[in-house]
Amino acid sequence: MAPKTYDLYQRTIGLPFGKKIFSVMYAQFAPYFWTVRPQVREMRPNYAELSIKKRRAVHNHIGTLHAIAVLNGLEAVMGLVAEASCPPDKRWIPRGLSVKYLAKSTTDLLCVAETDPSDWEGVGDIDVRVKAIRTDGVVVVEGVIPIYVSAKPTKGA
Repeated sequence: MAPKTYDLYQRTIGLPFGKKIFSVMYAQFAPYFWTVRPQVREMRPNYAELSIKKRRAVHNHIGTLHAIAVLNGLEAVMGLVAEASCPPDKRWIPRGLSVKYLAKSTTDLLCVAETDPSDWEGVGDIDVRVKAIRTDGVVVVEGVIPIYVSAKPTKGA
């Protein structure tokens, strides 16, 4: 994703249907995100949230949201918080995923990602805290997505 993702978000949210427009554009940068049709609700440094709909295309064999679809939503929201938080002289890349499945995903979900401002001060590993919440407030998945933050290479190096 381009380093100006947060700037693009800030420019589009004031437009009519701005969050919908940004959500479609964001999902196109990483096309696999489009499978869950993420709807970005909020993006700011150290916090982001998006929603994913419970629809047949992402159901599993028991009619709930497939676990991998939920993880796709969590990875998408992690990317939002990383793009809004990572200093311009640094870059980030995911290094894994560690989650617990706590309940069935029987409704639309709110996916949330959070970090602390101090996480972005140096280089190295950051654990982005993520969770998926049903419409009744029950957390269905929670965990961390570790990302590695490093200095951007200098041009010509």
